[in-house]
Amino acid sequence: MSVFLIPLETCSELEKLMSKYWWGNSKKSRGISWMSWNHLSKHKSSGGIDFRNLHDYNLSFLGKQAWRLLTNETSLIGRIYKSMYYPQGTFLSAVIGNNPSFIWRSIFEAQPIIAVGAPIRIGAGLSVPVLNSPWLSDTTNPCVISSHLGLVGVMLISS
Repeated sequence: MSVFLIPLETCSELEKLMSKYWWGNSKKSRGISWMSWNHLSKHKSSGGIDFRNLHDYNLSFLGKQAWRLLTNETSLIGRIYKSMYYPQGTFLSAVIGNNPSFIWRSIFEAQPIIAVGAPIRIGAGLSVPVLNSPWLSDTTNPCVISSHLGLVGVMLISS
């Protein structure tokens, strides 16, 4: 569950089995469903019982692996995936690629989740992509737009 994306159908079937267990597992009686499974899956502070939504739980494990690829590029698996799938960039700029492995496709599903919460490290500032990174909090257009591209290039070279 931590490196493989479980299909939605499998997650829903597992959740059905879990709900059947809680609402009565006798073959003769169906049991009474007092609340919907979606309501029970809500957090306790929202009035639910905090059962896990298995698909979201699976994505959180995949996000953990994606975060490791993003923050530890010098590890063995980080170097392997970087050389195979994003040799010129980072995990956040990676694309799915041609003929990806099932594990890469699974971890790649967590990329949008990681992109929302990943901070941008500046470091020395020499290789910071100012115009192509989402710096602004505007949800419609978070990237910086400039009509003075030549001036920005001159300023970076002269510094």
